[in-house]
Amino acid sequence: MSRLTFLYQMDLPHRAVAVYTYLYDRANTYGECWPSVNTIAGDIKLSPATVRRAIKDLKKVGLIETKQRYREQGGKSSLLFRLVKQ
Repeated sequence: MSRLTFLYQMDLPHRAVAVYTYLYDRANTYGECWPSVNTIAGDIKLSPATVRRAIKDLKKVGLIETKQRYREQGGKSSLLFRLVKQ
């Protein structure tokens, strides 16, 4: 049985399943990764807006948490994604 069976049994849009699977594949041992929205979009062939909607879907059901990362000069960097269920 797949480790992601719980994901396929949830009532989530396909965009959310695709983004969660992408994050799951790239997460470290702590369940964290930090790809940009544009990187995710390009890699799984979705628009950045669709990826942002998927992130909202996943946060709403409690599968991921996000934290804004910042550069040394104070500008925004990519989000830190943490998988709550893995």
